[in-house]
Amino acid sequence: MSRDNKPSGPSQRMLRVGELVRHALASMFARGDVVDDALRGAVVTVPEVRMTNDLKIANAYVMPLGGEHAEEIVAALNRNKKFIRGQVAPQINMKFAPEIRFFVDDTFDEASRIDALLRSDRVRRDVEAEDGDDEQE
Repeated sequence: MSRDNKPSGPSQRMLRVGELVRHALASMFARGDVVDDALRGAVVTVPEVRMTNDLKIANAYVMPLGGEHAEEIVAALNRNKKFIRGQVAPQINMKFAPEIRFFVDDTFDEASRIDALLRSDRVRRDVEAEDGDDEQE
């Protein structure tokens, strides 16, 4: 809770529904239920689904295996989002199925960038200098 007694992050319900949608999407992609030329032969992972507060919109972050043609695959999924919503709706057991919007998941790129920074000579020098300071005290 933040200082004004409002929750600072997603609620348990938002997280639970997001996971339900994520699992439904992942199983649908694994079965190859979405027929589109851009998706032919693509293995698509769904690392995260974030729900809005009112649970009306599900922002699904997806990444094809290997990260190739990610923008094309996201465009194909967004073209087929009405069909996908209709397939996901019975699996999540909610009164109203959320609208699903697809985005490229860039957390892998960000993690790689941070990892590269941490392994850089400049950071290594700083860490070694701090370790030397600790030993002198």
